[in-house]
Amino acid sequence: MPATRRPAIEATHLRRRLVALDAIALVLAWLPAQLWHHDTGAALWKHVAIGIVLLVSGLLLLRLQGLYLARVASSRGEEIRRLVISAIALGALHSLLLSAVGVHIEARWLWLSPAVLLTLLVWLRGGFRAWLSASRASGQNLRDVLIVGANADAADLVSVLREHPEAGFRVYGVIGDPGDAAAHGLSSMHRGTLVDLGAVVRHHGISGVIVVLGSMPTPELSRAMCELENDGVHVQVSNGLHGLSHRRLRATPVAYQSLYYVEPADAAAARLALKRAIDVCLALVGLAVFAPVMLAIAVAVKTSDRGPVLFRQCRVGRDGSLFYMLKFRTMVVDAEARLHDLAASNERHGPLFKLEHDPRVTRLGRFLRSSSLDELPQLVNVLRGEMSVVGPRPALPSEVAQFDDRLLDRLHMPPGITGLWQVEARDNPHFGAYRRLDLFYVDNWSLMLDLVIIVATIEQVIAKAVRTLTPHHRQPAPVVPLRGVSGTPSPGGDDVQRSA
Repeated sequence: MPATRRPAIEATHLRRRLVALDAIALVLAWLPAQLWHHDTGAALWKHVAIGIVLLVSGLLLLRLQGLYLARVASSRGEEIRRLVISAIALGALHSLLLSAVGVHIEARWLWLSPAVLLTLLVWLRGGFRAWLSASRASGQNLRDVLIVGANADAADLVSVLREHPEAGFRVYGVIGDPGDAAAHGLSSMHRGTLVDLGAVVRHHGISGVIVVLGSMPTPELSRAMCELENDGVHVQVSNGLHGLSHRRLRATPVAYQSLYYVEPADAAAARLALKRAIDVCLALVGLAVFAPVMLAIAVAVKTSDRGPVLFRQCRVGRDGSLFYMLKFRTMVVDAEARLHDLAASNERHGPLFKLEHDPRVTRLGRFLRSSSLDELPQLVNVLRGEMSVVGPRPALPSEVAQFDDRLLDRLHMPPGITGLWQVEARDNPHFGAYRRLDLFYVDNWSLMLDLVIIVATIEQVIAKAVRTLTPHHRQPAPVVPLRGVSGTPSPGGDDVQRSA
């Protein structure tokens, strides 16, 4: 099969899966509601017809909203926003169709089907995203891209894409000055200069190119981008603004030049107070809902080996304050004494210790970890004000002692039960991913980002539980560091329990 056809076929296959999941959500949300109105006086076939119209209209609306484009579906915040718009529009259409056939329903019930639809769409798409991320981490469903640029920013971008295969990109090579490529450890990936770009793209069937701004003179890059667009190649631009959320960039063109205004970070005292209020409410609700479960876990842990129920570990909180983080104990009682014997088997790069098949973990502990139930006692830490529901990973004092000044900025926010690193790169062995995502959260925090992370956490917990119940699920392929491309320096250190 020609190389130019394979990426398009794979993308079409993935899109069909997503359309099928959306169709299931639409049917489950609307058809039962139609059949429920059997005593409204309208014929059953009319309700079935309305369900069919809503199914077709829903899929068309989702397509018009761009929800089958990777650049939209890959952004949780934007995806959820467009799903909300679609659910509201379909709810209005549902009301109009019922009125057209003479069916009148109390207004308080009209919101039910759109709410169910939104929940199902978010949940099913979240499961699809979790499956796709795991598939990409194992080397499947990756898209070959060329990096236009061979400077330091290009080398950083290559390193980021290699550390995050779940993003879906596989760097085929770089285009630029061979001297720059050699200076930044990219010689083995050099595929030619800018004049060779079109030929390389066509010969190797590359469907996507990422242009690194500042790597070459702007007029040359502009001409190359125009040629790529004319050839139907997808073009993305890396602006070199590391750690800055795209949500903070506002287009402010001047004389038709593309300028962007950088919105200030959403960390005002009033918003932080609101974050704290939300934390308290969620913690109280969580403790009330999970109290029976926590009691059952406590009894199970205690009777398993007569050891302590809770594991208490000193962590560093906001502004460097120390606190004891709580978890249900998932390891044998002498786990700390046995850590030294396992240090050489650490699967992490840097201070974060993790061993996929840690012999110190008990049978009950494996279940608690796979379901994330061992984290429930941290709701008490949230009530105490020591932690937040969402925030950077709570670090050990031994880790913080080796952080540089920039990484210490993560202490400006309270640590969280869950966070951006936990949902995006928890199984990523690279310390650079941990550093980059935690700092991104601190620099770009907002209540909307917290909401997106909470939704993603639910997705990840469900997906991990499903993978755990599958005895022979595929393990992610190890990420091999790119020779010559240096990542973030990783200080050493140990952690008894797995990272929170």
